Amino acid sequence: MSNPTPQPSFSARGAVDLSALNRPQSPPPGEPGGAPAAGGYVLEVTEDNFPQLVQDSATYPVVVLLWIPTDQANAELGTTLGRLADEYAGRFLLGRVDAQQHPQIAAAFRVEGVPTVVAVLQGQPLPLFAGAAPEEQVRAVLDQVLAAAEQNGVTGRAPAQRADGAAAEAPEAPAEPELPPLHQEAYDAIEQGDYDAAIAAYTKALKQDPKDAMASAGLAQVRLLERTRDTDLQAVRAAAAAAPTDVEAQLAVADADMLGGKVPDAFDRLLELLPNLDAEGKEQVRVRLVEYFEVVGVTDPRVIKARQRLALYLY
Repeated sequence: MSNPTPQPSFSARGAVDLSALNRPQSPPPGEPGGAPAAGGYVLEVTEDNFPQLVQDSATYPVVVLLWIPTDQANAELGTTLGRLADEYAGRFLLGRVDAQQHPQIAAAFRVEGVPTVVAVLQGQPLPLFAGAAPEEQVRAVLDQVLAAAEQNGVTGRAPAQRADGAAAEAPEAPAEPELPPLHQEAYDAIEQGDYDAAIAAYTKALKQDPKDAMASAGLAQVRLLERTRDTDLQAVRAAAAAAPTDVEAQLAVADADMLGGKVPDAFDRLLELLPNLDAEGKEQVRVRLVEYFEVVGVTDPRVIKARQRLALYLY
């Protein structure tokens, strides 16, 4: 996906199949056994706030669930999406449209049945899937949406919502501790997109103090950002699929997975590649995995498990 138009391209034509009304029912949202109530990063969409939702999609990704809240299958998907919206903590806003109560909004998305899930980026609707889906599949689709959003500069964070749909007041954040000078220099460089300067600052900090864990982690993170700056996700994944034993191709797609938060996928890809490589290839993979361990955090359980597998394969 590239360069979505800034103006919404919705249509008011079409009708929504409401046959879900005849299926097993669920309690309304917020009641025991039903989907969770709105709030957090979940917004109930109405004719009043729909235009603002479309406008906000230029700042942060919006995922829209068109549903009938009291249908059991719809409610289950709504529960899954709501849980993931909270987990992703503002990386996207989940908007829920009751297709029975707001048929004009549902028709604007040209959906033919519920539940249907659509993303909106920079005012442009992007159909995702229709019908029920397992959480693993939903998570994978959301990660693709976030990757597409990042490629198109839609990187803002959605504000938390109150149950009444208004933005919740953010708690006053504690004062940030002052960073050491070289760390602040690196941070400022990252903010400006100057990754070379950030790498230089972190490298200098490590020369001054080789045990500086924060500098080590920062260096690994900015190197990942630099490597993936101009990554074409589709091209990278296609190259990796076409050359499953090519070290550079697998390192590139592992970088993409790390950047997208797919930490186990990145670890597994490289660890499964490792045993069949020559000494040079093994060293390339080892170095990259050690960087990933710094990015994720050396005390993370996923890192501890991956480090054990790495030691087993190498020694």
